[in-house]
Amino acid sequence: MSSRIEKLWADFHNWPESWKGLPEDVPYGEGLIEIYKPFIKELLPRYNYNTVNRHLNNLWLLGGELIRAINMDPEDREKTPMELLLDNIDQTGGPYCRHLDSEEQMRAYEATCRKLYKFLMARKPSERGYR
Repeated sequence: MSSRIEKLWADFHNWPESWKGLPEDVPYGEGLIEIYKPFIKELLPRYNYNTVNRHLNNLWLLGGELIRAINMDPEDREKTPMELLLDNIDQTGGPYCRHLDSEEQMRAYEATCRKLYKFLMARKPSERGYR
């Protein structure tokens, strides 16, 4: 693994803290990280640095939107991270992301959400990671 990829991977573990609005958001974010890990591990050997970086940036945005959702709707906080994720991504993309400024950024974000969904659906439920 290149040193640039290693840095991206190291930063990945700080995401739950960066997403938090409330202290209880951190464990929820850690649950999302556990779901993302196998997906990212599959991306690393298959794609170049720029592509992996783009997917990681989009996963970070997705996680932030999911944490925002649990703070806006108390019923969402009752769901497991996997349930919330699967309620928000599908074969068409993911939830609206208020941080995207262009159609190109939106297309890339939607592509990452679709790719994550396809990855999760290809696995047995017991292999999908954190519940």
